[in-house]
Amino acid sequence: QVQLVESGGGLVQPGGSLRLSCVASGGTLDYYGIVWFRQAPGKEREGLSCVGSDGSTDYRGSVKGRFTISRDNVKNTVYLQMNSLKPADTAVYYCATDPFGCSYHGALNYGSWGQGTQVTVSS
Repeated sequence: QVQLVESGGGLVQPGGSLRLSCVASGGTLDYYGIVWFRQAPGKEREGLSCVGSDGSTDYRGSVKGRFTISRDNVKNTVYLQMNSLKPADTAVYYCATDPFGCSYHGALNYGSWGQGTQVTVSS
């Protein structure tokens, strides 16, 4: 089973940028959609963006126009470039495989998940 590890989180000032990485081991990501989620304290897990096995992308909600998802199948890695960060973006960010492409619910119910990386946006 594919195992995922997120990295790249940290503390950044409002308006700053971070690039998160999701590296897979134990299998290839080639055939999966990969979804980025986040969860802030006291809030439900929120699906943010997905990249399909064909490279197609999807963005949801407030991250549209600020975040960019991409994948490098050679490196078995998916990235989330986050620009114009806001305090409301503070959360633990997770990546997950989606066996149904970019269904999001497939990732929630059947996906492999990483342990998460903390992103804190604060001055």
